[in-house]
Amino acid sequence: MENYSTPTVYLQLKKRVLIPRGKVVTLGEVAQILSEPEWEEKLFNLELAQPRHIDGNLLVMDLMKIIPRIQNVIPNVYIESIGMQQVIIEIVQKPKKPSRSLFVLVWLLLFFGSALTIMNFHADVNMMEVHIRVVEMITGKRNEHPYLFQSAYSLGIGFGMVVFFNHLFKKKWNEEPTPLEVEMYLYQENIDQFVVAEEYKREGANQRKQDESSS
Repeated sequence: MENYSTPTVYLQLKKRVLIPRGKVVTLGEVAQILSEPEWEEKLFNLELAQPRHIDGNLLVMDLMKIIPRIQNVIPNVYIESIGMQQVIIEIVQKPKKPSRSLFVLVWLLLFFGSALTIMNFHADVNMMEVHIRVVEMITGKRNEHPYLFQSAYSLGIGFGMVVFFNHLFKKKWNEEPTPLEVEMYLYQENIDQFVVAEEYKREGANQRKQDESSS
């Protein structure tokens, strides 16, 4: 008597993937797959969706939509899901060449904007008088223009910003994430949660319309 074992597929969806516009989304691009060797190629090339222009640049693929497609390829398959239940597919256009003039404009805006912010803060707290008083406490003489102290203070601000952000151009002092990277990560997490919630809301509204039209 022959023993037939149920084929098992281990599936781990990725969090977010980038797909060029016009390309068919396959299972191998949105998930990590572990299965029997004879099924790996078919599963990897299994087509899931063909993004259309009306779909915009974000597409949410739910695990419940992927499972029936796998079952069509492998009958009586047992699917073990690991990790995420949805994957966000971002449709990207062909990258454009960076504009140097736009880079210089943004750099100037950030430079002068941050400089004005620091100067306005110093004016609000009367930092000039604070510097004069500090120099007077150290030297015992009042100097209305403590340029040496102000120069050291200005260099200290720049050095402190480099240490705080753990970044100087492309150089990082250690492997710890910078505060900006952490904030960007949290921002991306919130965006992904919002996209998934909106997709479920839209699908629910479409389902209700279909139910109403059928009844």
